[in-house]
Amino acid sequence: MKIETHTLNDTNIAEITSDNEIIKTTDDGLDLLGNLYYQGFDKIIVYEKNITSDFFDLKTGIAGEILQKFSTYRVRLAIVGNFSKYQSKSLKDFIFESNKVGQIYFLPSLSDALERFSK
Repeated sequence: MKIETHTLNDTNIAEITSDNEIIKTTDDGLDLLGNLYYQGFDKIIVYEKNITSDFFDLKTGIAGEILQKFSTYRVRLAIVGNFSKYQSKSLKDFIFESNKVGQIYFLPSLSDALERFSK
């Protein structure tokens, strides 16, 4: 796992990259949040390919548990990837609502994530 720091408007943003899944369980997501939060990051970018597919099956509860912690700690999260492959209406609705609220984003590119975080 590699952490690249982007700085926008005097705010450090962590971009997490890896060749492997880094969030396989709820605990993995919480560990990532805690580690980055204590390093001073309050905006984090993670790639969809680095998150278990169970996250995107809302019935598992993994997404809800992890994203609730990000909201509680007021750490903004952008998940970057191609979400059109997921056919679940509830997931599509969840993505739509998340993008509207502005705490958690599901976006197609790194540049989109950085643009959202610059506001």
